[in-house]
Amino acid sequence: MPHVLPPLATRATPAPLPRLPGFDHTLAWLADPYRFIARGCATLGADVFQIRLLMRPTICMSGPLAAELFYDESRFVRAGAAPEPMQATLFGHGGVQTLDGDAHRVRKALLVGLTGADSVQTLVSIVGEEWDRAAAGWAATPQPVTLYREVQPLLARAACRWAGVPLPEADVARRTRQLVALFDEAAAGPIAHLQARWARSRAEAWLTALVEHARAGRTALPPGCAAQAIVAYRDLDGRPLPAHTAAVELLNLLRPVVAVSVWISFVAHALQRFPAWRATLASPDGENLAPAFIDEIRRHYPFFPAIVARVRTDFDWCGLHFPAGRRVLLDVFGTHHDARIWRTPQSFLPERWLRRQPGPYEFLAQGGGDVAGGHRCPGEDLAAQLMRLALGRLLHMRVIVPPQVMALKMSRLPAVPVDGIRLRVLDPG
Repeated sequence: MPHVLPPLATRATPAPLPRLPGFDHTLAWLADPYRFIARGCATLGADVFQIRLLMRPTICMSGPLAAELFYDESRFVRAGAAPEPMQATLFGHGGVQTLDGDAHRVRKALLVGLTGADSVQTLVSIVGEEWDRAAAGWAATPQPVTLYREVQPLLARAACRWAGVPLPEADVARRTRQLVALFDEAAAGPIAHLQARWARSRAEAWLTALVEHARAGRTALPPGCAAQAIVAYRDLDGRPLPAHTAAVELLNLLRPVVAVSVWISFVAHALQRFPAWRATLASPDGENLAPAFIDEIRRHYPFFPAIVARVRTDFDWCGLHFPAGRRVLLDVFGTHHDARIWRTPQSFLPERWLRRQPGPYEFLAQGGGDVAGGHRCPGEDLAAQLMRLALGRLLHMRVIVPPQVMALKMSRLPAVPVDGIRLRVLDPG
């Protein structure tokens, strides 16, 4: 078992949080969002420290002990935690990510029910159909295709089919751009951020109209689909969700499916970067090794840099004082590369998953703790299963990989390969 450092000795008088030198750290964060917190921890020799982000005091935390604390709902809340730019693009206002307590558990139960095992398998089947149709088109063109961009419309089509959201073919490109902008452009500079805000408003307007038309009987939704469940859902107060909030929750189903395009680009990158694993996965025992390969991608590669919350009420922990209302960032990428948890953490080693499964506060790719009662994402299995489907398709495709920049752009959110994985598809498999 890896050694995990014990918490600091409790002091009789709580100490102030260590501070990273500098007046405001926003630019430094944006320059290296995935490694910023871990580097701050190394500089200060602490797993908890304080900075200014967007001119606001912010606590940074890293490691499994900090993660376990972070998911203590008696000490942290999500309401009012996310910076306004994040709410205006990635999350939207009024969605489940911003709720706490009973309101969160009741709303979360809806999404957990919509992403159960049978539902996930239905989505995987639909994505497989869309992938095969798209791959035939990739093989028909003599030019390389950019995998990151090419899988986005097929995922958007599949997500809408799965959720029961009507999506005419003429609207696919526009709706795909809107869904992608929510996670791909939100932190890509001022102009791109404004475009992401506009995309959020257009996508919410689209789905708000769908909710209103369905409730008025002007649009018939497929029986039992996710869209119908959200339209008919009654919240903790016994009332239907406002149409706009229902639209936000529909986007909370559609957006993550399309965001799997990031993970798929990492799957393709890993197959190129670690070619010995391509042969291993193509072997007779490869199917049994695929889950370990996928989980190591989810640990090793950069997806979310951090998770955000807010201190519920004043408390002391490990001799440090946490003031009420203070925003807190939990380091995901740094925790996934913490040598106290992971042996040789910078190395890509899928075999580590065959020896040991990490605890609920050590592996945070879709959040920590419990899915049903906590804030761990209910779409975790959905993402993993879609990655496995993509892995299988990529292993059976015959491709030429032209010269390109394969490096990950770590200053970008998300940090996809610079050229998006360009492939010349000779045979779709």
